[in-house]
Amino acid sequence: MSHRFDFDAAMMTSVAGGKSVIDLPRLAVQTEAQAAAFIEAYGFRLEDPKDLNQLWYFYRRALVLIEERLGFKIDEIPEVLRDRKNFEDPRQLLLWASSANPQDRELQKWSCAILRAIHVFVHAENNIFSSFSEEIQKQILTPFQERIFTEGTTGTVYLKAPEAPPGTPHVGEDEIALAGFEIKPFKTSASTVIKLLAKPDAVAMNVLDKLGMRFVTRSVFDTFRVIRFLIEHNLMSSPHIMPDQSTNNLYPAEFFCEVVAEIGRERPRLSDDELEAELRRRLDFAGASLPMLRKENSFSGEDYRFIKFIARKLVRVPMGEGSKREDFSFFFPYEVQILDAASMERHLSGPSDHQKYKDRQRHAARKRLMPDAAADGEIIP
Repeated sequence: MSHRFDFDAAMMTSVAGGKSVIDLPRLAVQTEAQAAAFIEAYGFRLEDPKDLNQLWYFYRRALVLIEERLGFKIDEIPEVLRDRKNFEDPRQLLLWASSANPQDRELQKWSCAILRAIHVFVHAENNIFSSFSEEIQKQILTPFQERIFTEGTTGTVYLKAPEAPPGTPHVGEDEIALAGFEIKPFKTSASTVIKLLAKPDAVAMNVLDKLGMRFVTRSVFDTFRVIRFLIEHNLMSSPHIMPDQSTNNLYPAEFFCEVVAEIGRERPRLSDDELEAELRRRLDFAGASLPMLRKENSFSGEDYRFIKFIARKLVRVPMGEGSKREDFSFFFPYEVQILDAASMERHLSGPSDHQKYKDRQRHAARKRLMPDAAADGEIIP
């Protein structure tokens, strides 16, 4: 066929059809020269020792992920691919991944699998967090941590407002007793790679929960008090919330505001326990007529009830010294989860247990890396 009518369907659907390059069954690289040009366009120069070392570093990370995190056995991988000493030229991976020779089928599949993992590692480790992780964590997490206090006698955790300067009008509540608070450990690059492989619509730029925190409240009512507190005391800026990333399958926000406004008018002296019971009664009575806001996540159990949103912080990193000092600024996302203690208890003991969530995610990542892999492959915790 003449070049005029020769289009690579797989590549066309990746560029203009919305299909991820990770899901392509093979590449279309035929010569070492094409492979070198492909790698340079990708962002690495083979003649640069630093770039070459980085490529081999990602190759090693990919093999470790495949064997230790996704549960493939080393003898499943063709021997030539198990050690760089067996081929010594990264261009060879692209050529094997492009092979249409039936005799090279296993070599072709595994070369593609390794390249998929390399690709996601490259994106996971070449981002703004990798360069400025200390400043990002400090500027995002410290304001929240400074508002958390533990009472020495009872061990009760409180979300407390800062002391207002003399003469400043009082704003909002002074404190909220919590059942718990935790800063979520930030995702390692391996965890990020597994998450990205597990979600076909995800790309590295969409890992929005690298940093996060969880508030566990004593009641459903208190979950909304926490949200109000965070806004009123400017711990986060509501215009920087990403609404398409929010989840609330705990209690619909608009319905909550309607119910508490009515209670405030008609029964303002309800005790905390009575208020909580009334909120739950109203929710049970409304039943399925109330839509829940749930961002699709096939790995989360249906019983996991919580409020989650992604906020962004404008991070400023000083660059240069003296008169040449300027701030390099950028937005960085972080996740806030809020749920009541009863929901947290169900989460820890029920089918939405975090380890089961991770296992489902790893199975999906394993399947995407090797589409014809056995579904019951060993998963390493």
